[in-house]
Amino acid sequence: MASVTPGTSPADTRPIPAAGGDGGDDGGRRPPPGGGDDGSAGDPAYSPPPSLPDRAAGYLRKGADSLLDSAVGSFEQFGALSALVLDTVHATGRALVRRNFSWREFLEQSWFLASVSLLPTLLIALPFGLVLVLQVGSLANQIGAPSFVGAVDAVGTVREAAPIITAIVLAGAGGSAICADLGARTIRDEIAAMQVMGLDEVERLVAPRLLATVMVSILLNGIVSMAGIISGYLADVTVLHGAAGGFLNSFTTFAQPADVIESELKAALFGILAATVASHKGLGVSKGPSGVGEAVNQSVVVTGVALFVINLILTEIFLVLVPPPFI
Repeated sequence: MASVTPGTSPADTRPIPAAGGDGGDDGGRRPPPGGGDDGSAGDPAYSPPPSLPDRAAGYLRKGADSLLDSAVGSFEQFGALSALVLDTVHATGRALVRRNFSWREFLEQSWFLASVSLLPTLLIALPFGLVLVLQVGSLANQIGAPSFVGAVDAVGTVREAAPIITAIVLAGAGGSAICADLGARTIRDEIAAMQVMGLDEVERLVAPRLLATVMVSILLNGIVSMAGIISGYLADVTVLHGAAGGFLNSFTTFAQPADVIESELKAALFGILAATVASHKGLGVSKGPSGVGEAVNQSVVVTGVALFVINLILTEIFLVLVPPPFI
């Protein structure tokens, strides 16, 4: 039996509740005024979640900003590439006038590009000529016009296939090597050392590689064109049992000297594109060895995409300037 201190009543001996509570089963927790257990309705800093239209508008704004940034970046890249081409042309002309052009570097790069690109281009051009003639020849035999296979071979191989194949192989084999070489020089601070010594890296490194790429591209384009025509001729005569005279007659009727000029001009421009993009990406490496790999990847992708865009523009221009013969 509990004792009672003198001067106190039994009611004053009740246990004192914990601080901050009322002694109930809830442990002293009181719900916020006017709100539930989450405190959402009574919290002045609480904001309701955005509605579906607001979220859609936010996504659209983010997409528009991303597209705008991509467009601005593309124009900046185009400007940088154009500036590099102009600087290379100026540096090349200046070096030729002063007779200090790096001919040794030019010859080494030309031999390297030819050695790594010749076999792949032939391995692509020969099957392409065969497939083109087989597909077109089968259709031409069905409609009773087997003699037009030579015309299709001339247009498809000389105008379009040869420069495209040459540029793709050069961008993949030669352009990636150029980008990796210049990128390695950049991360080893060799480019910075050349600038400190007053040497122009565009004149010493970029100009020989660009000229070598253009020359090899023009030469390989002629080899690819010849290989595609010969493989198409053999496929038409041996597989489709077509007349050799009909193939050659239609080929000489529809083929023009302007086709060769168009093909070689495309090859030269594609070579400039591949060398410029590779050099620009290589000189702009800034993340160490991993950045070199990223630059090589970007170089090949950018060259491949720009290649088909430029080819479309050049084809439309040549069709307007040099229309096909009317037979």
